[in-house]
Amino acid sequence: MKCPICEEGMERKKVPYTVGSVKLGIFEADVCSSCSEIFFTEKSSDAIDRKAKELGLWGLEKKGRIGYSGNSLIVRIPKKVAEFMKLKKGEGVLIKPEGKKRLVIEIE
Repeated sequence: MKCPICEEGMERKKVPYTVGSVKLGIFEADVCSSCSEIFFTEKSSDAIDRKAKELGLWGLEKKGRIGYSGNSLIVRIPKKVAEFMKLKKGEGVLIKPEGKKRLVIEIE
């Protein structure tokens, strides 16, 4: 089998899969020997979906917008994410940039 990205050979391997920092398990995938691109098998994709749903992670990723509150910028946390993380109004958080395109919010 050839990689659809670089057209080099691929090898069937067991590969770990995570959603954010949650490890869902190790699943079978075709891995390119040249560009290292990973393509999970259909069976693995179904297993990943089932595990994500079982852990309540399915559908939590949401797009948002930056808004204003007074002189500060705000980012709203979607209700499903807040419920999953059991967040409450007034809880302390640590906000830190990881480069110019990634913002990490940690609950204290």
